Amino acid sequence: MSPFDAIDRLHTLPYCIIDILPKQVPADGEGQYFKIEQYFLSEPQRGIIDRRFANVLLKLNCYKDLTVCLAATDKHLDNPTPQELEEMVMSRQPLSILLDGSQSLIDITGDDHYMTFYGHNEETLNLINSIATAEGLHLWKP
Repeated sequence: MSPFDAIDRLHTLPYCIIDILPKQVPADGEGQYFKIEQYFLSEPQRGIIDRRFANVLLKLNCYKDLTVCLAATDKHLDNPTPQELEEMVMSRQPLSILLDGSQSLIDITGDDHYMTFYGHNEETLNLINSIATAEGLHLWKP
């Protein structure tokens, strides 16, 4: 199975959000979600979030093999160098990162303040939660 076939399959599974916020904001919430979202998507806050995403993936790669698929092309890299991985995340291009032998997936759209984790591997989920928490991020289910 190609990495891109695995991505399509994994997109049908339940998912969790790796986010700067600790839980989903209710649709009828009283706060200023959209104004705050725009604030966090502007520099320098956006660069800080991208750095946290890169750190999560770099630390995760200490424990798991990663296959990074570039959404705009048919290219993929198995276990890119730390510098390559950092550069891909910091460039804000959409990425799909396969792990657990293509049984789990992390998507980065490039224009959001969260990443999405797809898969059922509880061990990987707990590891991501620990790493995300250390980076000041939160893992929650929608």
